[in-house]
Amino acid sequence: MIFSPTTLNGSYIIELEQFSDTRGWFARYYCKKEFRKIGQEKEWVQMNHSFTAAKGTIRGMHYQVAPYREIKMIRCIAGAVFDVIVDLRKSSPTFLQWFGVELSAQNKKMIYIPEGFAHGFQSLSDDAELLYHHSEYYTPDAEGGIRYDDTRIKIDWPLPLRIISNRDSAHPYINNNFKGI
Repeated sequence: MIFSPTTLNGSYIIELEQFSDTRGWFARYYCKKEFRKIGQEKEWVQMNHSFTAAKGTIRGMHYQVAPYREIKMIRCIAGAVFDVIVDLRKSSPTFLQWFGVELSAQNKKMIYIPEGFAHGFQSLSDDAELLYHHSEYYTPDAEGGIRYDDTRIKIDWPLPLRIISNRDSAHPYINNNFKGI
């Protein structure tokens, strides 16, 4: 695996190192020893799989608050998405900055998201599927969200919005009282 830091401290794009022969290819996408090198000590306790039917759909921007803040690792296994993270760590020099990357079944890239970030994505294809690894259990009472179109963050989504859930479109905008998580 090749870990490349993003512009947001503690987050990484992970590329697979493929070993190919006449049968196809093989790649490791998780190794505890290698993840320790980037400071990953927590175990993955939950893994989820999402399917998004329509190109242009936005899901997010979701996070969990302490003591249930979570590390996530996201991989696209079908289609393509524009995956976005927002730094919500109040003491971070990149507080309220965002980073986006295309994850696809073709490019096999993953994103590693540290605690204290909001996460979401826009599907770039029909029938996009993601695998999520989480360091904390989903805890509805600790769940939060910010608006996908917040004017303070200014995420540059690549496609016009096609579908968003009522829940995600009801997340609050960030105001001057927001101190981070």
